[in-house]
Amino acid sequence: MLYELRVYVAHPGKLPALQDRFRDVTMALFEKHGIKNIGYWTNTVGGRSDELLYILAFEDMAHRERAWGAFQADPDWHRERAGSEVNGPLVHHIENRFLSPTNFSPLG
Repeated sequence: MLYELRVYVAHPGKLPALQDRFRDVTMALFEKHGIKNIGYWTNTVGGRSDELLYILAFEDMAHRERAWGAFQADPDWHRERAGSEVNGPLVHHIENRFLSPTNFSPLG
């Protein structure tokens, strides 16, 4: 199993709208394209107050590339993203990392 940690840094004041988009649209579109939602977080202590962190799961990198490509090409995603950004972009920048569980990880 391959896990992808993504960190979205929101533009000032845009984190609530970004969270709304994930809750109301993005998570379902991920699932539609075979992307497993593991969890979503914001920082309580430490880190930045404008970050949304989340983890997705894939069978392997080939599965990730297929699923992510399908998601990125989905006209529903393009429509919903455009609608959510009528007052400007929500995300300032994105960081991502690919994680493989250790042989002693409960996620194994």
